[in-house]
Amino acid sequence: MTAEFLNLIFRWSHLLFGITWIGMLYYFNFVQGGYFKAASAEGLADAKAKLAPSALWWFRWGAMFTFITGVVLLGMVHGNGQLNNYIIVGATMGTLMAANVWMVIWPAQKIALGIVEGGDKAAAGAKALLASRTNTLFSAPMAFGMLAGPHYPGYGYGSVVGGTGLIVTLVIVLALEINGLKGKQGPLTTVNGVIGSSLVLTAVMIALLNNL
Repeated sequence: MTAEFLNLIFRWSHLLFGITWIGMLYYFNFVQGGYFKAASAEGLADAKAKLAPSALWWFRWGAMFTFITGVVLLGMVHGNGQLNNYIIVGATMGTLMAANVWMVIWPAQKIALGIVEGGDKAAAGAKALLASRTNTLFSAPMAFGMLAGPHYPGYGYGSVVGGTGLIVTLVIVLALEINGLKGKQGPLTTVNGVIGSSLVLTAVMIALLNNL
């Protein structure tokens, strides 16, 4: 198996796992959340007992294998001298998102859904929701960064690593992650708000990386 074909296999796997992960993320935020608010008591109880745990299984393992294949690809990119600012920002967001899944969302959801005993279900649900909305916020700029890295000559592929734009972008990402752990939902409260915020963050990232 040639190195080029192996690289393609990992890119293909990374894409498939990523579709599974982000697809479930959008399902939770854009579909399931609304249903939970509108469902009857019986329907809500059944969904929490059967549907949500199954969806969370696909969600967290999609995240895990997206992260693992991403780490392999990052090593290949770095080894080939193709690392650039867009890949760095995209990989940073993807890593934070995967960490949120396993270290925040899944532990909190186990409490909120009653999979484990004890804990404040309401507080756990709110914690999981904010982290999930933060992941949704990161999803559009993360995807743009991953695509721009190898397909945006002069700014992604073939550009110099570093600079003020990269530093400022990473500081913004870190601040948003901290808010996602301990802050407030703000515009992330609504579906339209989180979608709009994600697109604005994408535009800010592009402006910073292209002009600073």
